[in-house]
Amino acid sequence: MSAVVRVRADVHEWRTANGWPPQADPSWFRSWFEPAAHDRLPVPAVELVGVLVGESTVDRALQSCGTLMTLAPCSVVLPAPQGSQSWPLIELDYYGIGVVAVDEAGAAELLVPPEDRSTEFGPSLFGRWLLEVLYDRVLKEVPAHARVNS
Repeated sequence: MSAVVRVRADVHEWRTANGWPPQADPSWFRSWFEPAAHDRLPVPAVELVGVLVGESTVDRALQSCGTLMTLAPCSVVLPAPQGSQSWPLIELDYYGIGVVAVDEAGAAELLVPPEDRSTEFGPSLFGRWLLEVLYDRVLKEVPAHARVNS
């Protein structure tokens, strides 16, 4: 799975200046929802733009994107169909799951564009925690100068 995120530069700068580093530890995060422990919560510093999942068969695509599509647009990368083989893509399209076909040479083709269905599901504790995990990963893996103009 690959997540595509956008750093909210203003929020990142505020959180850095005010001592709110990423909180990827799930036990600490659960305490955010106990008013006695915290009277304020930090705003998410990243936005989940989309998710890309690699799969070997169409049958597993819906299962792979099931929970993820509640958080952001989800696309599945599949090997391109060979010869007369066809894919039943209508179910994936119905659920808003994108499909990218990759052939043996590595060329990719978008067959079904993903849809953002996250607003149908609303916010979740898992989704908010995932944003903290992704924020933590961005800070660890992307040099600071590359995040400035995000």
